[in-house]
Amino acid sequence: MMFLLDALLAGWILSLVSGPLGSFLVWRRMAYFGDTLAHSALLGITFGLLLDINLNLAVVLCAVMLALILLALQKQQFIPSDTLLGIMAHTSLATGLVALALVGNVRIDLNGYLFGDLLAVERRDVYLLAGAAALMLALILRYWRGLLAITVNEELARVEGYPVERLRLLLMVLVALLIAGAMKIVGVLLITALLIIPAASARAWANSPARMALHASLLSMLSVLLGLSGSYWLDTPAGASIVVVAALLFVFSQLSARLVPSAMQ
Repeated sequence: MMFLLDALLAGWILSLVSGPLGSFLVWRRMAYFGDTLAHSALLGITFGLLLDINLNLAVVLCAVMLALILLALQKQQFIPSDTLLGIMAHTSLATGLVALALVGNVRIDLNGYLFGDLLAVERRDVYLLAGAAALMLALILRYWRGLLAITVNEELARVEGYPVERLRLLLMVLVALLIAGAMKIVGVLLITALLIIPAASARAWANSPARMALHASLLSMLSVLLGLSGSYWLDTPAGASIVVVAALLFVFSQLSARLVPSAMQ
């Protein structure tokens, strides 16, 4: 049963970071940005196979590079941001799939990368995730006010002296790192759902940004616990089960917010 404990710990560690970062994605309406980075994961896997380097490291590097490219292209304003994100999301996913087919005789579990394989998480993965999550949470806490300021109004934040460009870059890199780390948990196609759905659920109950981030993390942890339990007993895919539970919690949060207004206080 140790593999279940490792899987649960890994999911909870990611939930601690996905709460605040998912909240920022919801506030900034950046769900497509998360999708774009998630779809780039397969491209990172291909680079890792071609260059013979660790696949997890290759995914992280590819996601960060794509985040930097997106940041640079968004500054040009030649193409609307949502259009640009949609183009890059599907292009990177398709390129990754085609490149994998051309690699040759390399055999990998493509379904595991697409839909996640939480039960394959090992103890060393838990340690690595814990260290990375601690660093990311420290950065989020250190720059919380600045990140919140640029989310509310970038021009006002610039007037108040916040380094808007650096903070925007920090947020994008943190999201890229989280997506790369979460790929093994819920898979490429479901990562953004785990980021967005708990944060959207928490929005119905929280009356402050800090509470929304905290509630999002707690709801994500609950989704991991219930989804993993359902997957074990019903023999269903772990990543998909977690997202289904998160979606059910979202429905419950919306209904409770409307039927019991005091739940939002």
